[in-house]
Amino acid sequence: MLEELIKDIKNYADVNNVPIMSDSGMRYVMNYISKHSVRNILEIGTAIGYSAIMMCSVHPEVVVTTIERDEKRYLEAIKNIKKAKMEDRIHLIYNDALEVSFDEKFDLIFIDAAKAQNQKLFERFERNLESEGTIITDNMNFHGLVEKDPEEIKSRDLRQLVRKVKDYHTFLANHYAYETEFLDVGDGIAVSHKIV
Repeated sequence: MLEELIKDIKNYADVNNVPIMSDSGMRYVMNYISKHSVRNILEIGTAIGYSAIMMCSVHPEVVVTTIERDEKRYLEAIKNIKKAKMEDRIHLIYNDALEVSFDEKFDLIFIDAAKAQNQKLFERFERNLESEGTIITDNMNFHGLVEKDPEEIKSRDLRQLVRKVKDYHTFLANHYAYETEFLDVGDGIAVSHKIV
């Protein structure tokens, strides 16, 4: 049943141009959750609920709080989470993540939202991370554009976005409180483990 739903969600994403995590990236995150006994997750960027459902499918005790600011995607996510019978484990918030704040602590924070906001989101929510927790960020390679010479990127907006992704890369690499591993999985992911 879940397999069928996942297939439908992937098809919907494909047809409607909704970016969802690559299979290899998703596999990595699921393995991470399993290996490190992660139970409480904050996801920034629900889209249509695909990754939240996949993360919950790892273990019956996994709970995900997830934030989405796009109304159409949020409504689609509600439908998918209902179909997956995970309404009691996936808490959906319709808002801009930069407007949301929690007192709660999470084992894992998963950032998969507007690339230009990665650093702001990291800084906003890191206080919600458990002392030995981890922040995982998707799309660190930004479809291979991060490796390109900026001069080759014609669009000015796109160049600025790529620069922000590069700046975020530098921010993580030099952060005194985190040890970050950059992995060439899917569209590139950063795994930042809290050490201080």
